[in-house]
Amino acid sequence: MLTVDKLKDFGANVDEGLTRCMGREDFYLMLVGKALSDKRLDTLNEQLKEKDLDAAFETAHALKGMYSNLSLDPLTKPVSEMTELLRSRTDTDYTALLQEARAQFEKLCCL
Repeated sequence: MLTVDKLKDFGANVDEGLTRCMGREDFYLMLVGKALSDKRLDTLNEQLKEKDLDAAFETAHALKGMYSNLSLDPLTKPVSEMTELLRSRTDTDYTALLQEARAQFEKLCCL
């Protein structure tokens, strides 16, 4: 069962996330739960494989917004880095950043 204590141990800035959710722990945990069912990391992976940098930017930017608003800092960091590289249409190997995002996502899913 997902708890704020587990999220804190994960590295989320729970206090910041709760502030955005008007202090409602149940609402915050529900939103984090919705983020766990989001499949856009898979979409981002496919877009990067296809070198569709415009679509990959849009997906990464949306993920960055979701993770940032929930203060899921361990996920926000690699996705933010990808977003900024994609913003400038940098054609590079995104494997390490995507693997880091996936690893953090898996950790979050196991909480």
